[in-house]
Amino acid sequence: MQISIARNGCLSAGPTGILGNMDSLWTQGYAHLPGLLTADECVEIRSMYAEPELFRSRINMKRYRFGVGEYQYFRYPLPPRVAQLRASLYEQLAPVAREWTRSINMEYPFPDKHTDFIDQCHERGQNRPTAILLRYVPGDYNCLHQDLYGELYFPFQVVVLLSDPATEYTGGELILVEQQLRAQSISRVVPFAKQGDAVVITTRYRPAQGARGLYRANIKHGVSEVRSGERYTLGLIFHDAP
Repeated sequence: MQISIARNGCLSAGPTGILGNMDSLWTQGYAHLPGLLTADECVEIRSMYAEPELFRSRINMKRYRFGVGEYQYFRYPLPPRVAQLRASLYEQLAPVAREWTRSINMEYPFPDKHTDFIDQCHERGQNRPTAILLRYVPGDYNCLHQDLYGELYFPFQVVVLLSDPATEYTGGELILVEQQLRAQSISRVVPFAKQGDAVVITTRYRPAQGARGLYRANIKHGVSEVRSGERYTLGLIFHDAP
């Protein structure tokens, strides 16, 4: 699927229509991309979890006090569908990323092509891919965190739901917590309507309106405890890690 950003600030799937409005990305730190993958594509990608040769490492979250459960980082070369999604989404989000960082005085000239951005990562010693396949079973959860890794990071990442929330699991809500200026933090539960839906979330900051103009609202994300079933997600992080 070819993703494109229309003049009205929305993401669309080629000529087929709007996938998600970008307004909520600016106001709440996330934007929905419904129907990014088909059910068959979801099954194909999550089945990769059982193929260890595709991954560079497996992380036990409890060991590192990240939560409970596990996930795996893909190795290079990425599976073709994962690589295509990562590159296509980056290249459509790059103009938004430039405007986003400029608005909070963190301007960085993100290149149009993902391959050029990855070259910049590698020049800084960030050589390891960060695309993640996550698996949650009952009792698993992911603590609040930010996927920054190295000096250079992209301000957005994409979470793709590979399981059916209506039939395959309960719980496991995606949660964003935003630190507000001189106020209590605010939490947001980000819903997935169906298998194959995706969400763009901020990696670190959101431009928020304060009394003296825009400021950097710090946002972390996590996943609530899965109560039943099995929940798979694909995490598309666009920068590489050291």
